[in-house]
Amino acid sequence: MPENAISVKRTGTKDKILKVARALFSEHGYKGASMRKIASTVGIRESAIYNHYKNKEEIFLEISKEIFSSPFSFEDENIKDLALKGKPFLHKFAMQYKLITFDKNNENMFKLLLIELLQNKELRGQFMSDFHDKNIKLLSEGFFTMMQNNIIRSSDPMIISYEFLSTLFYIRLQITLMRYDSISTTNLSTQFEKHVDFFWESIKN
Repeated sequence: MPENAISVKRTGTKDKILKVARALFSEHGYKGASMRKIASTVGIRESAIYNHYKNKEEIFLEISKEIFSSPFSFEDENIKDLALKGKPFLHKFAMQYKLITFDKNNENMFKLLLIELLQNKELRGQFMSDFHDKNIKLLSEGFFTMMQNNIIRSSDPMIISYEFLSTLFYIRLQITLMRYDSISTTNLSTQFEKHVDFFWESIKN
């Protein structure tokens, strides 16, 4: 599990509730997955589910944290140490992003989250803090380290981070939309690597 993913210890029942709810949300959407249906599928009384979560939104937001949490784990290497290697820092980031993009378990939930972002203020805040802010901070730290060591040209590390992340997110969105219309995404499978190559050539010293 990524080092900044959800680490709160849950009971077996709580885990089962989240697993079932995620499947039901993916299949029926937020409105179509009732607390009664979740409890029934888990195999507990509807009243019992409230011992773990106060309402459906709380369940949805917890699942969303796991989808939005950065998948980019640097458990084996410190961010600064990896950044000192230059391009491999960007490659590792992009390849882990690619893995979640092509993960079918995340695909339906990602589509649902895109819809719900426009309707749920708390979800929008969660997206900005757990996905956007954390990833921009991680990338900025890496780019700043590279600049300090003359690996890349000096610039605003946050702006560079925006530039790098935004293309990755757009590729993911494009793949999601194409799959929604049953269009093959095979020709996009190498776009992540191509983005790293192009971006690196534009910033390296």
